[in-house]
Amino acid sequence: MRLHRVVALLNPPQSPFELACATEVFGTTPQDEQPRYSFRICAEHPGPLRTTAGYAMLVDVGLEALEHADTVVVPGWQPPGTPVPQAVTEALRAAHRRGARIAAICTGAFVLAQAGLLDGRRATTHWRDAPRLAAAFPEVRVDQDVLFVDHGDVATSAGTGAGIDLCLHLVRSDHGAAYAAQIARNMVLPPHREGSQLQYAAQPVPAKADESLAPVLEWAASRLDARLTLDRLAEHAGLSSRTLARRFTEQLGTSPGQWLLGQRIDAARVLLEQTDLPVEAIATRVGLTSAVNLRRRFRAHLGTTPGAYRRTFSQA
Repeated sequence: MRLHRVVALLNPPQSPFELACATEVFGTTPQDEQPRYSFRICAEHPGPLRTTAGYAMLVDVGLEALEHADTVVVPGWQPPGTPVPQAVTEALRAAHRRGARIAAICTGAFVLAQAGLLDGRRATTHWRDAPRLAAAFPEVRVDQDVLFVDHGDVATSAGTGAGIDLCLHLVRSDHGAAYAAQIARNMVLPPHREGSQLQYAAQPVPAKADESLAPVLEWAASRLDARLTLDRLAEHAGLSSRTLARRFTEQLGTSPGQWLLGQRIDAARVLLEQTDLPVEAIATRVGLTSAVNLRRRFRAHLGTTPGAYRRTFSQA
């Protein structure tokens, strides 16, 4: 298996937190797994590179690393909106032209915008910087409410946490849901968040510890083959249906139905990857009732069919 080459493009002062998102996801191999990625960092000027944490990191590779990258990650750019050197924008455009995937974490979206890679496209960045991005680049359709936006060849994400979500999403696209789930477990992360979820919850007061959705989420995720209505979820949580729906919006930025559908699709993906069960049996096991319904949901959410997905990612 040829390793997928991921290169992180840094710039001083570099935020080590955004860089760590890419490093943990692409630069760490789960136990008992074969490496799927090679990961390295580069900068326009190799050598000591200042960071926002007050220490310097040594970068020993220049922009030539982009010439062989399959994916280029721009993990933030400080301060956002500052001019990007021409050599950097030209290197990014050249990498994109030859087919490399370009991804930005947080304020890295400003770099992609200056390179012209977001023209006429929807993109996101940290909600705090979204108005500045929209004002500076009116040709970019800025969506400040979502976690990430992926066009296949170009992707952008919101802040640090959303950067991890985007990186895991890219791993799922490359190697399937099961491998991405292994990486998430190693990072002690909860089940993945879809890019369309809200960047932050409109929660006027801090939630009490006993208001966490975790128990009902765990309960529901272990019973995907059952008929899980809003009323049944609410009954298990000891809440009214209206209160439960409100807490889903506050804590997850989505509805109970959409969350549940995402869990079922993810479970179907793993079964398609790791078993040879018929599609009809998988649909029943994950609570999507029929092969027809599973195919329809797959097409709507993933743009493919269960059969095509299995041919791409099967480990059975």
